[in-house]
Amino acid sequence: MAGFILGCGYLAVFLSACGSRPAETTPDANHTDPSSTPSGMPTTATPTVAASDGATAIPTDAPRPSPAPDDWKAYPTVPSFAGRVETIFKRGISLGRDPNVFSKVGDCQNITTFFLADFEDPAKFRLGPYQDLQATIDWFKGSLGRKSLAVKGGMNVAAVINPLRADPDACPASESPLACELRLNNPSLAIISFEEAWDGNVDKYETYLRQVIEYSLDQGVVPVVATKADNLEGGDRINALIAQLAWEYDIPLWNFWGAVQPLRYHGLSKDGFHLTQATGDLNFFFDLAPSKWSGWMARNLTALQVLDGARRELISPNNP
Repeated sequence: MAGFILGCGYLAVFLSACGSRPAETTPDANHTDPSSTPSGMPTTATPTVAASDGATAIPTDAPRPSPAPDDWKAYPTVPSFAGRVETIFKRGISLGRDPNVFSKVGDCQNITTFFLADFEDPAKFRLGPYQDLQATIDWFKGSLGRKSLAVKGGMNVAAVINPLRADPDACPASESPLACELRLNNPSLAIISFEEAWDGNVDKYETYLRQVIEYSLDQGVVPVVATKADNLEGGDRINALIAQLAWEYDIPLWNFWGAVQPLRYHGLSKDGFHLTQATGDLNFFFDLAPSKWSGWMARNLTALQVLDGARRELISPNNP
């Protein structure tokens, strides 16, 4: 993978919240284990009610218990794609969404130069023990290396729904970067990942992230929201919010935060924000023990595992 990335736009606005680097932790052997619960969220079992005439039992919905504020830290990196997600996906297909296509939505940690594009070039990666992911690389070929119209350094949750931030060469004046990307790329799912809160206002972050999620749902696109590696806002408030919204909308949560916890400095550089680069600038997953991966290696591999879960469970369950 190419060298260290540039800042996400006006990062200096936010770096005042940055403290010392976090201490290392012991790797969690379960942090990439896909959960059997819908969207990787805790749920209750769905009870059945027997029909009065003794016929087939009728399933009934049960309320899900609200997760505790820190429960998200134990969520798996790769979510399940069962439950409501299936309904969202099927509706999207009925609207003409392409099951072989996904979109990236977010800031500089999603730009093509570093995020997933290496999987389009066999010379830039070696899957090692993860050879089963090749089928997913083949399935989403074209999307992995595509330059998204909803990704840009400095792009935040407000900017991605602002028509003034859209590419004027590709999008009409009234269309936001998100709307333009979903229209032109026609994805069946979108990876949504925003690291920056700009002024640290988590309430604003929530307001706009809700709009991003709801617009995606309205368009028949499965939104996969991601936690972030950094904690510049303090108190892990943004990750807790992202996890809460994933639970509330019952959508998949890519818990990237969990994936980087075993890494040195949790995969973050000295600024506490940018991800560390891959050894040798390549994604060679057999060269190093997972605990020695760079932040970017962990991001690319776990994102591919998330896409693999979507393909296997949701998009093409009869053709693993």
